[in-house]
Amino acid sequence: MVSGRPGNSELNSWFKTLMVSTTGDRGQAENGGSMPTLSGWKDLPMELLMRIISIVGDGRMVVVASGVCTGWRDALGWGVTNLSLSWCQQNMNDLMISLAPKFTKLQVLTLRQNKPQLEDTAVEVVANYCHDLRELDLSRSFRLSDRSLYALAHGCPRLTKLNISGCSNFSDTALIYLTCRCKKLKCLNLCGCGKAATDRALQAIAENCVQLQSLNLGWCEDVTDKGVTSLASGCPDLRALDLCGCILITDESVVALASGCPHLRSLGLYFCQSITDRAMYSLANSRVNSKHARLDKVKKKEDGGLANLNISQCTALTPPAVQAVCDSFPGLHTCPERHSLIISGCLSLTSVHCACALHPHRAGRALMPSHAY
Repeated sequence: MVSGRPGNSELNSWFKTLMVSTTGDRGQAENGGSMPTLSGWKDLPMELLMRIISIVGDGRMVVVASGVCTGWRDALGWGVTNLSLSWCQQNMNDLMISLAPKFTKLQVLTLRQNKPQLEDTAVEVVANYCHDLRELDLSRSFRLSDRSLYALAHGCPRLTKLNISGCSNFSDTALIYLTCRCKKLKCLNLCGCGKAATDRALQAIAENCVQLQSLNLGWCEDVTDKGVTSLASGCPDLRALDLCGCILITDESVVALASGCPHLRSLGLYFCQSITDRAMYSLANSRVNSKHARLDKVKKKEDGGLANLNISQCTALTPPAVQAVCDSFPGLHTCPERHSLIISGCLSLTSVHCACALHPHRAGRALMPSHAY
């Protein structure tokens, strides 16, 4: 399954190279005594092996090293907590099935694919053996079904970060079941999961995942104000929310977020064409009314409140309303070097500018035109 596995002769060659590079110091310890002599690559102390693997940081090296001998396999199985197989262009499913029983201490697992390889069988094995998993990336796993979510719900209750973007086969019923058991989720990417990301699922997320900080609902076209307002009331620690392409939401969603999520730093509203000035003024007023606003102003912080806002293609917005938001949040910028207020496709908003246009020293560069790019 893994091509290019080194044989004994090649490993011995690598070992000799390593020994040559340390000849000057070998045999002399820091206290003047003798250092232990290594006669071959299999004699490497497990601590040194783990150190080498951690420096290399390559999933391929981990996979190859685990097949050298039982000692290395066992050491890596107990020591490796972060593994990525995104480099694997074929047979990822079989590879993961063979690796999961060996790497039971995994906390971070990345299985992003350029072409669909992963199937439910591999995810089920992961869930059966990797009970300490905290972060899992299954993005673009088009072959997965609800079986995978049910397995993760039972086997990986400690998940805090889950990326299932592009997994279009998942249903909202399976997602709801997952949130009932994985209540520590802080980061959830559902971009393109139109069948799973429904108002019913968002209500379950709001009820079960109260620690949620980041949620991507991009292009989940069935999401409405009902689901978003539930999130605003149930997830007060929300920091980033992407609603790009959620064409059914209106000002009600933004008003709820402005009042219910005081820590919101990033909001994506691309192509939400029902958004009007009312939504913008609610954001601006939330900043003014925030109990932290005065403290932020005294300390001259630019990291308080919104720092990223995408309102591209929100053609109903007018310059005064958007300017009010920009004035209320110093972290929003229209200047090219710090572009964080994105208004492309809104020709009527070209007059909106950030404070850098009036105070060029804030931009850190020469004064740039005040219009948005």
